[in-house]
Amino acid sequence: MKLTKATEPTAFIIFGGAGDLSWRKLVPALYNLHLDGQLPENMAVIVVDAKEMDDEELRRHLHGGVDQFSRRGKTDAKIWSRFADRITYLKGDFADSKTGTALGKRLSKLEKEWSEPADRVFYLATPPTLVETIVQTLSGAGLCQDADRDRLVVEKPFGRDLDTARSLNRILTDAFAEEQVYRIDHYLGKETVQNILAFRFANALFEPIWDRRYIDHVQITVAESVGVGHRADYYDHAGALRDMVQNHLLQLLCLIAMESPVSFDADEIRSKKVEVLQAVRAITPEEVPHIAVRGQYGAGSIDGRKVKGYRHEDGVNPASNTETFAALRLFIDNWRWQGVPFYLRTGKRLPTKVSEVSILFQPVPHQPFPSTAVENWQPNRLAIHIQPEEGIVLRIQAKQPGTRMILGPVDMRFRYQDTFQSTSPEAYETLLLDVMLGDPTLFMRADQVEAAWAVITPILEVWDDVPAADFPDHPAGSWGPETAEALLVRDGRSWLSPVFSGAPDDSD
Repeated sequence: MKLTKATEPTAFIIFGGAGDLSWRKLVPALYNLHLDGQLPENMAVIVVDAKEMDDEELRRHLHGGVDQFSRRGKTDAKIWSRFADRITYLKGDFADSKTGTALGKRLSKLEKEWSEPADRVFYLATPPTLVETIVQTLSGAGLCQDADRDRLVVEKPFGRDLDTARSLNRILTDAFAEEQVYRIDHYLGKETVQNILAFRFANALFEPIWDRRYIDHVQITVAESVGVGHRADYYDHAGALRDMVQNHLLQLLCLIAMESPVSFDADEIRSKKVEVLQAVRAITPEEVPHIAVRGQYGAGSIDGRKVKGYRHEDGVNPASNTETFAALRLFIDNWRWQGVPFYLRTGKRLPTKVSEVSILFQPVPHQPFPSTAVENWQPNRLAIHIQPEEGIVLRIQAKQPGTRMILGPVDMRFRYQDTFQSTSPEAYETLLLDVMLGDPTLFMRADQVEAAWAVITPILEVWDDVPAADFPDHPAGSWGPETAEALLVRDGRSWLSPVFSGAPDDSD
C-alpha cells in the first residue's frame, strides 16, 4: 500500500506473459512504475511462454499494449527503449522440466551479473488449470526454496468452490510457504478500496457510529454494462456468483465490516477480514431462495445501442443456465453488526458501469419539523465510489433557501482527482510494487479464500442442483430481474440508485 521504491534486485517472471493479461495490465503497470522511478535499478522481466517469438517480437507486441492501456498514454521512444531492455523471452513448455532448468540458469546468470542474489517474483498469468503444473516445474527446479526472496503470484479464480479452493491451497503450500504466496485480486489495489481503512479508522467522526445502533443497512453494488466479451469460455462455467461475489464483493464487505486492527501489520489486517467472513450467518439450502437471487440478461439496449442476450454471445452455450446477475442478503452475527442486513448485487449488461458501497443510516429518533418541511426527507447516506470515478459522497439534510422551513438532501462530495490534482496509480501498479516490496497486506491469505468460499458454496450447490426455469429473465440495460427488487421490498427497503451516474464501460 506504500509507494516506496523497490530497491532489492528483482527478477519478475511472467508465465503466460505473451498473453492478454500481460499486454493489457501487467506490462503497462510495470512501465508506469518505471516512469515513476519505483522499480529497482537491477530488474529483469522474463516472459515464459510456448509461442514462437524472440525478444524483439515480444517487445514490439508488449509496446502496443502499453501504448493502448497505460494511463500515461503513448510511450516516449527513449524511455520505452530503456524499459524494454529489461524484457527477455524464454520459450518453453510449462510442464517440461527443461523449462525450469533453463529458467534457473537464466536467473543464476542475472545474479552473477548483479553480483548479489535477486528477489524472484513468479507471476502466473495463465488459466487456473496450469497452476499445479507450473508450481511443480518451479519446485522441481528448486526455484521456490528461499522464503524471503521467492514469491508466487496467483490470479483468481482461486478454485470453483470450497473443496477445490482447499485443494489449490494444498498444491501451493506443498511447494511454497504460505508467506510466499500472493493471491491477487486487483480490486484491492484500487485507491478508494484502500481508502476505506483510512476513512474508517483515521476519523473519529465516523467510527463511533459505525455499527448496528446507527446503521440501518449496507448496499454493495458492482455493475458492468459490458457482456462477457472474450471471456465466454471461462464465464459460462463460472457465473456472477463465482466471478464477482466470492472475491470482489466479499472483499468490500470485509473492509466495511471489519473491526479496528491493532496495527497496520499485514497479518493483523487480514485476520480481521477473516473474522468477518467467519461471522457471516451460515446459509442453509432451505434459505437460499429467500436470501439469494440469480438472473440472466436477454436482448435489450444500453445507451441507445441494441445488444444481444447472453445466450447469443459468442462462445456461450445457447441453452446456458449460467447466471449473469446475482444478489444476496447476508447478516454478520457479531456485536457490531447483529441484525444489520448487507445487500450485495452484481451483474453484466446493467445500465452503467459503477462500483459503489452505500451505508444507510438510521433515521433520527424524533422529527421536530412540520410535515410540510420533510416531504423530501431522506436518511443520511454515505456512498463510497470505487469506480469509474473514485470518491466519497455524504448525503445530509439541509434547509432549502427561502422563508419557509423545508428540508432537502444535499451532497458533500470528495473526488480524488479534484483534491489531489493527479491520477491515482492503477490497481496493478500498487499490487505489483507491493509484491516486489514483500508486502502482503492487499493479498488474500489461504484461510480468507476458504472462508469466502464457505459463505457462498451453499448457494452454488442449490443453484447447480436446481437450474433456473425462467432464463433469460430481464433485458440488458435493466437493473436485473424483478426478484432482485423483491429481495429488499420484503424488508421494507429498495435498491438505491448510484449517487454517481457511472461511465461507459470499455472493458469488453
